[in-house]
Amino acid sequence: MTMNIGIFGIVAAMTALAGCGDQNTASTDATATLSTLSTVASKAHLTVYKSATCGCCKEWVTYLEEEGFSVTAIDHDDMDSIKTKFGIPDPALHSCHTAIVDGYIVEGHVPANDIDRLLREKPSDIKGLTAPGMPMMSPGMASRTPKDYAVLSFTESGDTAVYSQY
Repeated sequence: MTMNIGIFGIVAAMTALAGCGDQNTASTDATATLSTLSTVASKAHLTVYKSATCGCCKEWVTYLEEEGFSVTAIDHDDMDSIKTKFGIPDPALHSCHTAIVDGYIVEGHVPANDIDRLLREKPSDIKGLTAPGMPMMSPGMASRTPKDYAVLSFTESGDTAVYSQY
C-alpha cells in the first residue's frame, strides 16, 4: 500500500515530533527538515521529450520526480527533430531523451545533482548539459548513483567541457 501524505502531512508530523524530547534538539531537527522539504518542494519544472517505448527514459523521469522535480513527459515519435528544434549542435552529444529546464537543455541521463548545480549557478556561457549516449551506470539505466561516465556542458557552437566526472 502506497501512502501519499504530502508536504503538509510531513510538516504536521514534524511539528508534533518537535514536542517530544529535548526542545532545542527537536526544534533544530524540525527546522533543518523543514528547510530540506522546502528546497525539494521548490525544485524546477522540466519538460522531457522522449520516445513512448523507451523504458530508460521513463525511469529517468521517475528518478527526477523522486528527486523532487516537477516533470512533464511528452512522448514524441521523432526525437531527432526535437534535438534539431532545440539546437543540440552535434549528434555526438545526443542521447535518448531531451529535457528543457529554465532555458537550458538537459540531454540524456544527467544526474539530479548536476541539474541542481546548473540551476543554482545559472552559467551564461553554456546552452546545456549532456550525458552522451546511454551510460550504463547512470540514473534511469542500471544505477541511481552515477558511475564511470562524464556529464558535459556544451555551448551554442558545440564546444564541450567536462561538467562532472563520475
